[in-house]
Amino acid sequence: MTESSGTAAAGQSGTALVCVPFAGAGPSFFHPWRTLSGGRWHVVPVELPGRERRILETPHRNVSEAAEDCVDDVVTGVGGSERVVLFGHSLGAVLAYELAHLLKARHVPVERLVVSGSPGPWTQRERRATGLPEDEFLARVEEFAGFRHEALDHPEMRELILPTLRADCEMHENYVPSSDELLSVPVCSLRGSSDGLVDADQAQEWQKATMGEFGYAEFPGDHMYLVDRAPEILELIGAQTAGGR
Repeated sequence: MTESSGTAAAGQSGTALVCVPFAGAGPSFFHPWRTLSGGRWHVVPVELPGRERRILETPHRNVSEAAEDCVDDVVTGVGGSERVVLFGHSLGAVLAYELAHLLKARHVPVERLVVSGSPGPWTQRERRATGLPEDEFLARVEEFAGFRHEALDHPEMRELILPTLRADCEMHENYVPSSDELLSVPVCSLRGSSDGLVDADQAQEWQKATMGEFGYAEFPGDHMYLVDRAPEILELIGAQTAGGR
């Protein structure tokens, strides 16, 4: 891992870590982070329609609408936490960015935004999956992610998952920020060092999204590096949060 600003590791009591999933993922991806966090944070995974307990609900096709839909649940989930840290990967990064604006308007104490595997919020993807026939769509998603989810090889599971995955890709690829207002909180951008979807310059575009401090770090791996690097990510979040005040 390489990091642009060194900080000392420390836990934060009374801090909620709100985790926003990437395209096609549900809140269960972040359940292991509750144990890995070692009690440093109250981990609050965001649950969007079209997956897991909300599988029968129509998935969103617009990032701003999705953020508006889940902000009440996020406010409830963080409860009376003294501080809130937002984390989002890929699609989750721009969702977390929208949530940062919404939570500010509700006077929820967001302390830091940590974005992962994402260009700046004003940069759209050049390669798209939206609108492709099924086989081409799945091949493109596999190319983006760097792996193929085994559930997609089972017709019944594919039929269940595909509408949400298509909706997620559409809202990500058509995303336009709801506001040009800069954030006032520190932003840290993370990236897999061999990510072929988001290069280092694009990942560092997030510096332009805030008036606060900016940090950048890379971890070994491709676009989905976070699957194998959760402990290191949490350690970095803890270090940046402790040193960011």
